[in-house]
Amino acid sequence: MTATAVSVTIDELPDLEGATFGPSSWREITQDEVNLYAKVSGDDNPIHLDAEFAASTPFGTRIAHGLLTLSLVVPHMREIFKVTGVGMGINYGMNRVRFPAPVPVGARVRVHGHIKSVTDIGGGWQVEVPVTFEIEDVEKPACVAELVLRYYK
Repeated sequence: MTATAVSVTIDELPDLEGATFGPSSWREITQDEVNLYAKVSGDDNPIHLDAEFAASTPFGTRIAHGLLTLSLVVPHMREIFKVTGVGMGINYGMNRVRFPAPVPVGARVRVHGHIKSVTDIGGGWQVEVPVTFEIEDVEKPACVAELVLRYYK
């Protein structure tokens, strides 16, 4: 898959409805990142942290937190989706999030997506952006999410 980046001004956003972007580059999820996320979030489920316990589960190994994987949307999107001329941009929320496949620690993920809709919100635009996190050499995605982003002039 050849990477396609979206880079537009805020005024060009409405013209992008239906456009696709990505994939981003691959990023390995390390045990150090998983440990830090567990510490910050308080999610100390042994499936993420205890190698012996994780080996006894159906996954057979430690896996990344789903929300850790989702949080990596920021650096991935920074590579492939850029809006300039913005006074302020915010993550307004998500319409839907699913984690179809676990991400084993040490696996690599990347993101691609498309612009589903662009809606005038008075002084800016709301953009619905479904994204998919792929796991290298795995058929099922790690995460599918519909981001709702807002860009203000």
